[in-house]
Amino acid sequence: MNGFERRARQIKDKIKETTLNMLSMSSVKAIRIADIAKEAGVSQVTIYNYFGSKEALIREIFLEFMESILDEFEGVVTGKATLKEKIEYIILQKKKISHSFHPSVLAELMENDLEVRFMIQKTYEERSLPLVVELLAKSKANGEISNDISVNTVMLYLSMLNDSSHRMLESIQYEEDQEKLIEEMVNVFFYGICGPQTQK
Repeated sequence: MNGFERRARQIKDKIKETTLNMLSMSSVKAIRIADIAKEAGVSQVTIYNYFGSKEALIREIFLEFMESILDEFEGVVTGKATLKEKIEYIILQKKKISHSFHPSVLAELMENDLEVRFMIQKTYEERSLPLVVELLAKSKANGEISNDISVNTVMLYLSMLNDSSHRMLESIQYEEDQEKLIEEMVNVFFYGICGPQTQK
């Protein structure tokens, strides 16, 4: 990479970093190219030259973010962490995404950007879902999950827990209380409301 290419990469990265920060606080509709240019210290023309449009810029940022999340997800799920640690990580995934983007961003992109919608569905079906199914199947084979419970049932329960967890965590003000809730949710996932003593 020569000096010109390096400088171009730095400018593009600055624009994307600035836009990502803005997306954590504002909806897609509320963000203007003029605002991005001002915050990034570049001209509007520079942004159009590199990305073509606001929509293309935000699409690129979001898809790159999702790719990094998926890479991290794959590393954790296939790594050496315990099953409990992996389940805790899965529960926290949605919270991490919601903290990176304004609450309306995902809904706006899913509604207005067919490419984003297609890529999210594709990566879920081809990467996320198979990884979780493989994790649960291996855990069941290792005796970490009861033979009386199917992988499909565990998937359904985990999905329900995951869908509601981020709303519950957002309603709690203090981090130590959030950590306690996560620990309790993981314990309920593994032992039910009666606790591990009933498993003996």
